[in-house]
Amino acid sequence: MPVVTFKPNGILVNVPNNSSLLNAAKLAGISVETPCGGNGVCGRCLVKIEAGKVDFFNNGILSDEMLNEGLVLICKTKVLDEPVSVQIIAHLETERGKFSVMAEDMMLISKALLPSNSQIEPIVKKLFLKVPAPNMGDGLADLDRLRKAVLVPINAQDIEIAFSLLKNLPEVLREANGEVTINYFEKGNIVSIVDIEANDKTQEQYGVAIDIGTTTIAVLLVSLPKGDIIASKTSYNAQIECGLDVISRINYASKPQRLEELRTKVLETINGIIGELSADNGIDMLSIYNASIAGNTTMVHLLLGIVPQYIRLEPYTPAVFKVPLFTANEVGLDICPNTCVFIAPSVGSYVGADITSGILCTSLATNSSEVCLFIDIGTNGELVLGNDDFLLGCACSAGPAFEGGGIENGMRASLGAIERVEIDKETGEATFSTIGNVPPIGICGSGMISLIAGLFSTGRIDAGGKLNRAKPCTAIDANAKNAKYIIASAELCKNNKAIYITEADIDNLIRAKAAIFSACRVLLHNVNMDFSDLSRLYIAGGFGRYLDIEKSKTIGLIPDLSAEKFIFIGNSSIIGAYMTLLSKTHREKQQELAQKITYIDLSTEAGYMDQYTAALFLPHTDFNLFKNIHKETN
Repeated sequence: MPVVTFKPNGILVNVPNNSSLLNAAKLAGISVETPCGGNGVCGRCLVKIEAGKVDFFNNGILSDEMLNEGLVLICKTKVLDEPVSVQIIAHLETERGKFSVMAEDMMLISKALLPSNSQIEPIVKKLFLKVPAPNMGDGLADLDRLRKAVLVPINAQDIEIAFSLLKNLPEVLREANGEVTINYFEKGNIVSIVDIEANDKTQEQYGVAIDIGTTTIAVLLVSLPKGDIIASKTSYNAQIECGLDVISRINYASKPQRLEELRTKVLETINGIIGELSADNGIDMLSIYNASIAGNTTMVHLLLGIVPQYIRLEPYTPAVFKVPLFTANEVGLDICPNTCVFIAPSVGSYVGADITSGILCTSLATNSSEVCLFIDIGTNGELVLGNDDFLLGCACSAGPAFEGGGIENGMRASLGAIERVEIDKETGEATFSTIGNVPPIGICGSGMISLIAGLFSTGRIDAGGKLNRAKPCTAIDANAKNAKYIIASAELCKNNKAIYITEADIDNLIRAKAAIFSACRVLLHNVNMDFSDLSRLYIAGGFGRYLDIEKSKTIGLIPDLSAEKFIFIGNSSIIGAYMTLLSKTHREKQQELAQKITYIDLSTEAGYMDQYTAALFLPHTDFNLFKNIHKETN
């Protein structure tokens, strides 16, 4: 079998002749991003063949110049019967993302909305007991004595215990002369015991709040007696290798083995984070007895290994909205195996548990009469409009442009990404800053928004996103049909290749912003309201956290409202998961909100396409919606 060597790590794997190079990378434990799910259409999984020959099918994505350099797409390359040396240009483990800082996100949330100490009531609780010693002739087995001791402080009918616990019950009861701590949850009139510990362990109570995002996964490790956050970590969702957005992952999961692969990848990411946080803080993972999970509808299905295809097929019906309580072992979490896992409810195919968690962080979860709009901006845009009388929810496919997908030099907000751009009014040339203050390697969403806003404000692009060829500017290359604007010259860039944005890239971003803005208008029109009726507009999500309000208004991504009406709440999904981890009151409130939301399917909504088409200009075809912006650009 041919040997494949992956550089720079020097990992060697043997694979059969004619094997996929992507599968060889997976076998080597190397993560390579394939945003299109390995269909060879995005051009993002570039690797360089340094030695040996391979069979590469090029469908026109790569130029002859790139092929001559030895570049191929890993997803469309097969290994022949000879050794191959492959240089990985970029892989997920080495990417340092500009992740939302969860401690800072927590400070964005009103303290009045967070659970108070008196509200802390996790699903799995701890109770210290003294189980009487056995007596000759009393006729009671160890389980009988445990049952009697449990039912004295807890008003219940009976107890149930896992088989694995029953096997070790005699030793546990005798280890500390009957002094034990039970970890349990109440299931109707039954006390379900998930673990038994010798001695008093009531103060050693831990839980994890988990947000499964399409791009990133965030975990909070929490001490439950007081709700203290011990540590937090965010990492890229390893499923990115199989597709950048939910649609590409649903398509990838069309075969059972691929569905299981996606499930394995997300669990590896989650358990890896939990393991790292636990080890760093001296906590046994098996002593974590509570878990609360939020994520969009597709992510929840993939976590549970549920066929997701029907989410995207008419009549767009998921397998489940309200997930029953499953054990950690059933879900696949490496915490106490018998404990139960709470998964937040979804309300639609594309308005998921991340949104019902997110709105817990807003006045939509209170009895406020003020009309508010919640927007989570990401690969999908998810929105909720309402007050104490009504809630409307919808989702739109913004596409991956805000996270660098579909943009020739686009990338996620990682080390070396251009994150801010200013355009000189006179020369039209750009000055920029990068994440980490290092030489640039690409441009991320916030950088593209500021760039396009600057180009539009200075007259370098028109309302349709076309570069102004008539206005002299050395940064504009109009020789090709698809003109481009050079942001950073080759000598300034890490890879010695100029970073630019093309008219096609601008068009992709305009489509993304149009999807968000038109969805906002459709929700408002459903209740005969306009943006002026909004008291607050909450912006959530990792990408939303770094939005420049004024520049976002300039391109028509968000409405032309006064700055004080915008409230950034960061990763509200993980904060909502934290709330439901701690509090029965908040779990009940979340269920109430989920049932209250009326889900609007934009694909069947009359007028949505008209709104979308009208928003395909900078900032919009209706200047009355952006009077202030129109004044500034004229």
